[in-house]
Amino acid sequence: MRSRDVRVHLFDLLEAADAVASFVEDRDLADYRASLMLRSAVERQLEIIGEAMARALSIEPELETRLPDARRVIDFRNVVAHGYDVLDDSRVWDIAVRLVPELRESVSGILTARG
Repeated sequence: MRSRDVRVHLFDLLEAADAVASFVEDRDLADYRASLMLRSAVERQLEIIGEAMARALSIEPELETRLPDARRVIDFRNVVAHGYDVLDDSRVWDIAVRLVPELRESVSGILTARG
């Protein structure tokens, strides 16, 4: 069984966010749309981000006040996992290049404050 230490899940989230950043670096939406492997990799890491967020909130629900998009992150994980047929490439791309870095910064700040 995984640790009940919320930091474990926050570090998992950071690792997945870093992976997304490395996958999309020097790429654009056209590259994303053209590559099944890139789409699959980004989507998988977004699933991990959402699951790690859900697990972190199950341990420390008050984190939601410091991560205001936490529920949206979890909800999007559910769309990726269960709604493959309704995923919009441009939405996924926007989340990967704009929202994931913002989330990473917020989570990193929380971990830094905890020492």
